[in-house]
Amino acid sequence: MTSKEALYHYVLKMGDSSLIMGHRLSEWTAHGPVLEHDIALTNIALDYIGQARMLLTYAGELEGKGRSEDDLAYWRDAAQYRNSLLCELPNGDFGQTVVKMFLFDAFQVELHEALSQSPDEQLKAIAIKSLKESKYHLRYSRDWVLRLGDGTEESKIRIANGLEAVWMYFGDLFAPSEGESVLVSDGIVPETASLRKRVEETLRKTFEEATMAVPDFDAVMQEGSQRGIHTEYLSYILSEMQSVTRMHPGATW
Repeated sequence: MTSKEALYHYVLKMGDSSLIMGHRLSEWTAHGPVLEHDIALTNIALDYIGQARMLLTYAGELEGKGRSEDDLAYWRDAAQYRNSLLCELPNGDFGQTVVKMFLFDAFQVELHEALSQSPDEQLKAIAIKSLKESKYHLRYSRDWVLRLGDGTEESKIRIANGLEAVWMYFGDLFAPSEGESVLVSDGIVPETASLRKRVEETLRKTFEEATMAVPDFDAVMQEGSQRGIHTEYLSYILSEMQSVTRMHPGATW
């Protein structure tokens, strides 16, 4: 596999993860616990989708088949998506959403930090722009983990239950894309083990500060996204997200 082909798969994984995370988080629009956080969650969802647009556009260019960001978003089935499994999980209650965001945001910050030094100029530019947003996202989700984890008995139960519901999918964030080893050897993307170590340190410190039980980082976790194996939830997301485009191909407004 060539470096360009490997980079296509890597960028596609990033773009798909941001797109599905953004779409899932957008479900909170008009349903947030209070107006301020309803708006905050919606804005973060828009940030994720904005990152997805840049990444899927670049993926289309790398692929060289003339597919646009819209083609990649709306004309692939679930088995062709490469988003991390964590992103497609249901929102659950606010506590579950917060902890799911926190796991993803901690990963995103470290990933974008590393890619900001990439020799691939376009990937580097996307990472630098996304990093500013990802740092804000992490501050937001981390603050809520601390508030709920070290809050009332009810909030402690909800954040703990949320973490238990999503934890088995954490490891899939680090599942290597097809040909990723080529990119690591060329110094284009970070090595997964070092990236994961930094993310786990952020999680461990935060959970301890939040007086929460630190989860087992060595637990066996669900994977499969990079082979096109997803939870049942992704098909439902895509059915909703792609419905208008597939009903009216080529339509513009």
